[in-house]
Amino acid sequence: MNLSSKAEEENGLAELTPKEVVEELDKYIVGQDRAKRMVAVALRNRYRRQKLPKEMQDEIVPKNILMIGPTGVGKTEIARRLAKLVNAPFIKVEATKFTEVGYVGRDVESMIRDIVESAVRMVRTEKTARLEPKARELAIDRIVDLLAPVPSKEGAAKNPFDMLFSGSSDDDDVDDEKETKEEDEKEKIAAKRRQIRQQLIHELIDDEYVEIEVESSVQPAMEMFSGSGMEELGINFQDMLGGLFPKKKKTKRVKISEAKRILAQEEAQKLVDMDEVAHEAIQKVEQTGIVFLDEMDKVAETQGGSGPDVSREGVQRDILPIVEGSTVMTKYGPVKTDYMLFVAAGAFHIAKPADLIPELQGRFPIRVELESLTVKDFMRILKEPKHALLQQYTALLESEGLQIVFEEDAVAEIAQIAFQVNEQSENIGARRLYTIMEKVLEEISFSASELAPKEIRIDKAYVEKALSDIVKDRDLSKYIL
Repeated sequence: MNLSSKAEEENGLAELTPKEVVEELDKYIVGQDRAKRMVAVALRNRYRRQKLPKEMQDEIVPKNILMIGPTGVGKTEIARRLAKLVNAPFIKVEATKFTEVGYVGRDVESMIRDIVESAVRMVRTEKTARLEPKARELAIDRIVDLLAPVPSKEGAAKNPFDMLFSGSSDDDDVDDEKETKEEDEKEKIAAKRRQIRQQLIHELIDDEYVEIEVESSVQPAMEMFSGSGMEELGINFQDMLGGLFPKKKKTKRVKISEAKRILAQEEAQKLVDMDEVAHEAIQKVEQTGIVFLDEMDKVAETQGGSGPDVSREGVQRDILPIVEGSTVMTKYGPVKTDYMLFVAAGAFHIAKPADLIPELQGRFPIRVELESLTVKDFMRILKEPKHALLQQYTALLESEGLQIVFEEDAVAEIAQIAFQVNEQSENIGARRLYTIMEKVLEEISFSASELAPKEIRIDKAYVEKALSDIVKDRDLSKYIL
């Protein structure tokens, strides 16, 4: 099994059928069944590709997806949840940010460097978690050394001049007595160290204070080169110049519980092989990385003329090589984008997918249109997903001892108002629910600590009272909701 295939197996991708992927996405995202099916198949095809002979694997590239639909209907969430599901590196990039500085804009390849950084953090976290028991042991060793240091071996060897005149039996007796005392002292220290170790393991002295020496995380010498574009040349100044600038250390007085955590982190960093981390991270990015390109409709050409459209077309042409498959230099090494999955998205109200340059259109063969949310969808979003919106708000207020109960008619009224405001003003999808929920619970949230312990039932009449004036005044609702 090759490295990428092994990574797929470890991430659980091999066990997830498209149907199971959709079921997992259903726990967090309401509706949009067709989009879920599309991404589930794209994900499964990655696993299928790994089962093929190597020469055929190289010929099969992911079928990138273009999601079309208004904001707030779940485009980003589908891609983000998909990446979490299989523990894949993920990055979201707004295509419009590449137009901010003019024709060329920001370096488009930065999206690949960013996802590699994300993958490095992911792999390092995984390895650190596996090494945590060993790192904790080493941290305890260091604290034991601080609390009960082993005496230095000064005087363990005899003075050369004394040895010249040695030989009397009296001297031998003195030496024997001295050695016995040293052995007794060593045994006392060893016993004390064992006692302290047990106390540390069983957290009996965690509230005591200790002074520890830690490495300073700030290294100004390295910051000079950050953002200088040296990554394009594959130059890592951290590795090149790190040895020339010794790491600064500082002394901190902290509780032993905190000292364990700090020192365990330091020891874990020493145990982690960063070369291996970088290699695995690049493998993850190349074989399982997901790049979400949002606001693609904003860089689509609508007039075919001059002005800002030239910049938009320039951004599309800059993005094209990345999506087609190219090699991007990063400080961790070259990264191939050939087998990464690109998911593009946009509302496409004014511009259409056909307004994209033909070469870029061809790189997104799977098109899926996401539907606008209905009143029924809003009700489901409020109640059904894992950690749904109503659960979040009730849990927040419950932390202050206040019990909030939403009646069914209140949920229906909130959903109806969200749908109505989206129809009357800009359609921002499910994000409208956040605005309305905040307004409905504004007074309760402000006075929660004074109202608790108490149970408050929110019904349709309460929602109408909280929002009636704003909903009636259409101009006001555009500003407030």
